[in-house]
Amino acid sequence: MPVHTSESSKGQGGRVGLGLALGSAFAFGGSGTAAKPLIEAGLDPLHVVWLRVAGAALVMLPLAVRHRDLVRRRPALLAGFGLLAVAGVQAFYFASISRIPVGVALLVEYLAPAMVLGWVRFVQRRPVTRTAAAGVVLAVGGLACVVEVWAGLSFDVLGLLLALGAACCQVGYFVLSDQGSDAGNEAPDPLGVIAYGLLVGTAVLTVVARPWGMDWAVLGGSARMDGRPVPAWLLLGWVVLIATVLAYVTGVVSVRRLSPQVAGVVACLEAVIATVLAWVLLGEHLSAPQVIGGAVVLVGAFVAQRSVPGKGAAGAAEVVASGGEGLERGEVAAGRR
Repeated sequence: MPVHTSESSKGQGGRVGLGLALGSAFAFGGSGTAAKPLIEAGLDPLHVVWLRVAGAALVMLPLAVRHRDLVRRRPALLAGFGLLAVAGVQAFYFASISRIPVGVALLVEYLAPAMVLGWVRFVQRRPVTRTAAAGVVLAVGGLACVVEVWAGLSFDVLGLLLALGAACCQVGYFVLSDQGSDAGNEAPDPLGVIAYGLLVGTAVLTVVARPWGMDWAVLGGSARMDGRPVPAWLLLGWVVLIATVLAYVTGVVSVRRLSPQVAGVVACLEAVIATVLAWVLLGEHLSAPQVIGGAVVLVGAFVAQRSVPGKGAAGAAEVVASGGEGLERGEVAAGRR
């Protein structure tokens, strides 16, 4: 329910919201940088994903208990969010960064907004604006520069396909996010959906990852970040507490304080942050064409998110156009890595 406040308090709330959105982008952006050394130290990517999701689910368990009525009210939403936005995105993304640079994997995943528009136009057969189409063209063209297609696709093809799988799971997340967005007071609490999504994701990943076969000794040792030893438990703590719990919660609260459009724009900084962190901490350098291509991908994603759908368009197109407005009205914001 809206609360009437003074202009100064609104401005202060906006500044706080912007700070939270930036913090969320930084937290999400650092996930791959902290996880990749664990993978290189000997942990399977799926095991790292399981540790991340299971640890975050344990931290968020009190919220799941508080919102246990969601299991009865929104079982399909909880299952879909857990399968796609948690298990699917995390598994594909972490598997991809074991084969290609973190920044490239995240930039490929940022094709998701453009792919949602393709779903709307060709599957749901709803109109999209020319501006949205331009965003798709920019994103695809930028990706061609990122993977350096002129060099015969020098990047690991499987790594790129895994990153594309993460983007496809993001598409499913955006499409799901439109479900129940018009429920008003009956809309599910976003923090509750996050908590149950993590629990569902943990259950799915337990079957897939089989953590009982994990080399637990790795967590008692150290991993190397660009040649420097770092305790493995410290990296895992960052992945669980900062890159998952803090990232999701600050993302949700920021959307509540900012307009969805502004929060969506700030979220685009995640790819930039991930690339910079991977450069500084992991020594992953991108060429000039790749940097330019990455910027074009982000511009394309920004255009696709900000474009206003054509008259009569609704559903998932509205979600993309508003930067996730359906989430702000009762779903989950910032369902990313």
